[in-house]
Amino acid sequence: MHLTFHGAARTVTGSKHLLELNDGTSVLLDCGMFQGMGQVTDKLNGYFGFNPARVDYVVLSHAHIDHCGLLPRLVSEGFDGRIFATAPTMALCRILLLDSARIQEQDAEYHNRKSKQQEEPLYTEEDVNKTMSLFKIVDYNTDFKINDSISLRFTDVGHVVGSAAVHLSINEDGKTTRLSFSGDVGRYGDLLLKSPQQFSQADYIIMESTYGDSLHKDLEPIENALLEYIRQTCEVKKGKLIIPAFSVGRTQEVLYALNGLELKGKLPDVPYFVDSPLSLQATEVLKDHPEVYNNGVKEVMKRDDDPFSFKGLKFIERVEESKALTADPRPCVVISASGMAEAGRVKHHIRNCISNRKNTILLVGYCEPTSLGGRLIAGEKEVDIFGEHFQVQAEVGAIKSMSAHGDYEDLLHFLACQEPEKVRQLFLVHGEYDVQQNFAQRLRDKGFKHITIPEYHERFELQAGS
Repeated sequence: MHLTFHGAARTVTGSKHLLELNDGTSVLLDCGMFQGMGQVTDKLNGYFGFNPARVDYVVLSHAHIDHCGLLPRLVSEGFDGRIFATAPTMALCRILLLDSARIQEQDAEYHNRKSKQQEEPLYTEEDVNKTMSLFKIVDYNTDFKINDSISLRFTDVGHVVGSAAVHLSINEDGKTTRLSFSGDVGRYGDLLLKSPQQFSQADYIIMESTYGDSLHKDLEPIENALLEYIRQTCEVKKGKLIIPAFSVGRTQEVLYALNGLELKGKLPDVPYFVDSPLSLQATEVLKDHPEVYNNGVKEVMKRDDDPFSFKGLKFIERVEESKALTADPRPCVVISASGMAEAGRVKHHIRNCISNRKNTILLVGYCEPTSLGGRLIAGEKEVDIFGEHFQVQAEVGAIKSMSAHGDYEDLLHFLACQEPEKVRQLFLVHGEYDVQQNFAQRLRDKGFKHITIPEYHERFELQAGS
């Protein structure tokens, strides 16, 4: 059998890994969209590197767009097999992919009004609806037979609601090969979710490495950090605190932390806005699946039946309300997508606030270096937003401990259930190359000898197991 890496290869986005069996069966692990890659982004999203019509199955680790965002494109180009995912992942995919299609259709329409060179969206809402009809729900910790040769098992990785590591047992030529794909690994001791589960011994492992050379745990508690930014920005400087946050995962963590401050009587009395209809829908999905909560959240819910709501919080849905909020001069906290500040309503808020020293832009998760969020974290003094140049006068802050990705200790903990000498090959994906090289050395120190960092579209032959 062969394994080819068509995305998230020496970068942190566009997750796509194609497994091809000797009998011609092919399984695609994730089908993510490339994001924040500058001018090459559209080109990368327009070319799979394989024929979608020849893919038999897709197994989805979770619903973030960089892992699921090209599924409708895959379908529009001929894929008509089954897509396997957990129930929360399917629910989130429905709202995220429909939102993605609407944005693309609107962007294409705007572009075509301004330019003679016509542009087509990657996919449409019709493609999304067709895609959703192909989903098949598979529960955690259940052995599910995909076909006579392939068995699937999901284990919880605590990254976002519904996120899973993928474990395939493949029978070929009388031999069984076990391949595990980590998806994105969450934190041990996460604010909301359960810790990643152990998994059975694998012959081959595809492992994410986003924070393979970073530690989060020494940073101050999230509630305290948020409280300090709110006080300094809204109460001292009388400005706006803009928090770019992914609709799925990060927004809910911020809301939970703010709710915790209210329960302790510490939450400053200023208006709080979530300016993202998608975030509201994603929050409802999380509420619908309390089985993913850790024990800490369950304890809070004994005295607060909605841990994501508090006094002064308002969800903004209509565009008119969002525009009014952008122009509103009052000190307030605005949480808005996207997390890398590359798209969505948050770019308008940043555009309006970035040149005023009384405001703060607070990044609370990973930002690809070339994204707007990444450039702000890097300390750039001038940035381009919607084709205009802006001087960065606002304060730029970051709370790295809010990452939903595990740091290198979490990643090593995730692999601690494996006997390194039995792992034939460990492939590092979803990470910047220098970070991956550092993490590879940590893995070697733990006894993993055969570590590979694949290049884009690089293909490998896998030997059948015992």
